[in-house]
Amino acid sequence: MALSPGSLPEPVVVPASMFAPERGSGEDPSGDECFEDGEDTNGESADRLDLSSKLVLVSPTGEQYDSLLRNLRERIDEGCGETIYVVGMGSDGGDYGLDEKDMEASVATVRSLCEQVEADLIFLRERTETAGKIQDYLIRRRVGEQDFLEVRVAVVGNVDAGKSTLLGVLTHGELDNGRGFARQKLFRHKHEMESGRTSSVGNDILGFDQEGQVVNKPDSHGGGLDWTKICEKSSKVITFIDLAGHEKYLKTTVFGMTGHLPDFCMLMVGSNAGIVGMTKEHLGLALALNVPVFVVVTKIDMCPANILQETLKLLQRLLKSPGCRKIPVLVQNKDDVIVTASNFSSERMCPIFQISNVTGENMDLLKMFLNLLSSRTNFNNDEPAEFQIDDTYSVPGVGTVVSGTTLRGLIRLNDTLLLGPDPLGAFIPIAVKSIHRKRMPVREVRGGQTASFALKKIKRSSIRKGMVMVSPKLMPQATWEFEAEILVLHHPTTISPRYQAMVHCGSIRQTATILTMNRDCLRTGDKASVHFRFIKTPEYLHCEQKLVFREGRTKAVGTVTKVRHTHTHTHTHTHTHTHTHTHTGSFYMGLGRPVPPPHSCP
Repeated sequence: MALSPGSLPEPVVVPASMFAPERGSGEDPSGDECFEDGEDTNGESADRLDLSSKLVLVSPTGEQYDSLLRNLRERIDEGCGETIYVVGMGSDGGDYGLDEKDMEASVATVRSLCEQVEADLIFLRERTETAGKIQDYLIRRRVGEQDFLEVRVAVVGNVDAGKSTLLGVLTHGELDNGRGFARQKLFRHKHEMESGRTSSVGNDILGFDQEGQVVNKPDSHGGGLDWTKICEKSSKVITFIDLAGHEKYLKTTVFGMTGHLPDFCMLMVGSNAGIVGMTKEHLGLALALNVPVFVVVTKIDMCPANILQETLKLLQRLLKSPGCRKIPVLVQNKDDVIVTASNFSSERMCPIFQISNVTGENMDLLKMFLNLLSSRTNFNNDEPAEFQIDDTYSVPGVGTVVSGTTLRGLIRLNDTLLLGPDPLGAFIPIAVKSIHRKRMPVREVRGGQTASFALKKIKRSSIRKGMVMVSPKLMPQATWEFEAEILVLHHPTTISPRYQAMVHCGSIRQTATILTMNRDCLRTGDKASVHFRFIKTPEYLHCEQKLVFREGRTKAVGTVTKVRHTHTHTHTHTHTHTHTHTHTGSFYMGLGRPVPPPHSCP
């Protein structure tokens, strides 16, 4: 994975307008995310229903209305509860735009459609074309009082790039003073406050209401955030996963990228320092896990213009290099935000924001972009539940609490799940006595949502990161050995059998030994099928799960292709019998994120 800029020709800045459709082309600039009033994706004749016309929303027939309604439902489902709707832009090759009377009638039809699907209509922008006006709207499905859409964004970048400071400004609504005022509100440990460097995985939230406005209001006395109030007022919550930038804490950053299952990655670059240190390392990690990346260039208030331009040129060259193959787009106004957010799901576009935490310049553009981001994975609530644990706590008066991400299914209060695997590979039944989402008590959680569970009758010492809580219907089995197809991104010499390194797979973080592989040795850039064995405890793995394999400066990425399950039958407290067998399957958890299988592994 060649991330070095090398000697590539100097790139040209790509304007966001490049992605707008040409007049009369009928092309949809945003793929699945943007719903035009002229589209018909239900397999019905566009000529018969005349849905390709921009006038279809002015006075639709009953058949046209039903077709538009079905189409809108599909779009919202594909966008995980959200979609961007364009009024006045048909795909029949005519001029874009509607006059004022037709626009009012079209918007009234759209509002009626939104009421039918129980969604909110949020105005984004209006632009003028030759035939009249075009308006863009964000349609967001309404949620219950104790529910909200959730999008996870990992924040990475080199040390001193301004990661914690930006999150402090975004979530607390107060600008920085240039001397660390904003970041102090996010640190978890005393040594972090003293050094100014994040060493642990931090979490903070940014809530948006039904109108797309930020609801975060810090406590006027202590300056803290009341997460419960934010979640109650929000229809959408952005969860920021604040990761460490220092090389010393790389393993913590890798765990945050694999274990917390981010939907997107925000790469921070200090404009005065440029692309230095761990910037390429973190970008390479996001690319290896197939997490879409957008870039935020900070400290533009203190950076000379020539240094800023040099940083932007190097950044664009890096993003266009063969290892990245991204399309860098400088975001300079609200139109750019809407175009880039609509096209961002393609994973090739990479928006670049230039902001200042001291003056607040362009902060509104970044907030608008975050509001338009939608989750990338659809989850099926009818499947057996699965929850991965990424942290444990002991709360006075409550007992043992575990936090993590619901990978699939539905978990309700007082459900009994299987917790494991323990050091012997066994799973024990455990009851859920309370559930919290973002510190707010709830009665259930669904796939893709992060949550904390209070568990009955179990000690914190018997739970570790990497364990799972699953439905008894899954009949979970532990794994000592597994096979994976891996690609070596970097290794100073060669890798051969009996080599040991740390494997990160979901929230699993454990050293594994290479037993065999289908090549004599592996060097940088080589691919191979490798047979691993965990050295300490068995783990719960799926076929097709993504993994990161690292040790020092050695880095490799891969996919689990075969697991060897350890069946554990506990007859008494003192006699345990185990045996293993090879098991291949089709459960797909690509990019470290779950996509349920059509059927169980054969």
